[in-house]
Amino acid sequence: MNPTLPPLNALRAFESAARLESFSAAANELFVTHGAVSKQIKQLEEWLGAKLFERTGGRVKLTEVGWRYLIQVQDGLDIIANATAQIREPSRQRRMVVNSTPTFAMHWLLPQLSEFQEQHPDIALHLLTSDRDISRLDTPFDLAIRRGPGDWPGHISKPFLDEWELPLCSPQLLASRPISQPSDLVNHTLLTADTRPTAWQRWLTLAGVPDLKPAATQQFDHFYLALQAARDGLGVALGPMPMMQAEIASGRLIAPLAGPVVPVRGYCWIVPRTATNDPAITAFCQWLEARAEQRERGLST
Repeated sequence: MNPTLPPLNALRAFESAARLESFSAAANELFVTHGAVSKQIKQLEEWLGAKLFERTGGRVKLTEVGWRYLIQVQDGLDIIANATAQIREPSRQRRMVVNSTPTFAMHWLLPQLSEFQEQHPDIALHLLTSDRDISRLDTPFDLAIRRGPGDWPGHISKPFLDEWELPLCSPQLLASRPISQPSDLVNHTLLTADTRPTAWQRWLTLAGVPDLKPAATQQFDHFYLALQAARDGLGVALGPMPMMQAEIASGRLIAPLAGPVVPVRGYCWIVPRTATNDPAITAFCQWLEARAEQRERGLST
């Protein structure tokens, strides 16, 4: 064995315990005893000369060194797993895991994903959604989509889609309470989300009505719930463009005001640095960039 490599069984125990945040859960996953996992991790810590876990009573928590090490170890194990699968099952489709934020997946990615699958029938996409930082995801991924730019150690990233926000509401709500200028929002319920807590205040300030007091506010834990509430006529939400373009084109939502256009953080694709030469991942990144460019060009014409 390469003398620079740590014990591989210890690496498996570490990855499992770190991902599950439990030695007992790791033992169940690996079909070994709790003591065996604890021994393997202690062996790895001694080999590295670094503490990977904080142990408090019966609970364990990764140290900062442990978090950084986990990212690299997961990348390495993913490479081994993919290489092994391609040798053992060469005729099968290449499985690619894409982890996206829920709102982006529902309103931008899914409606046009069939195009990519038609162009690349040899690639089987497994789409997962999460708002968590990529360093704390439970499941490894080949490519992630998050707002950026950000600091993602061990990964490369690139912005591919700009985003801006405009007030959106249902046609029925607009018919009963017209909105022709920002100050008209005083007669409406403003819909907010925990994930974008300052969005309305930012927009109202740029619209010249920073002290506007709406008729009411309603808060949701997820942004897509605020958008659904807008469709159902419960109030006015700040909708992300160009993701909401299909909703506007269908008539389900209306953008009563043309501005101000408030730019927010756009979207980036994020890929483990060790996977940058993977043809399937490269193809998906290029497709994301091409589709974003086509959408933006369509909105500007």
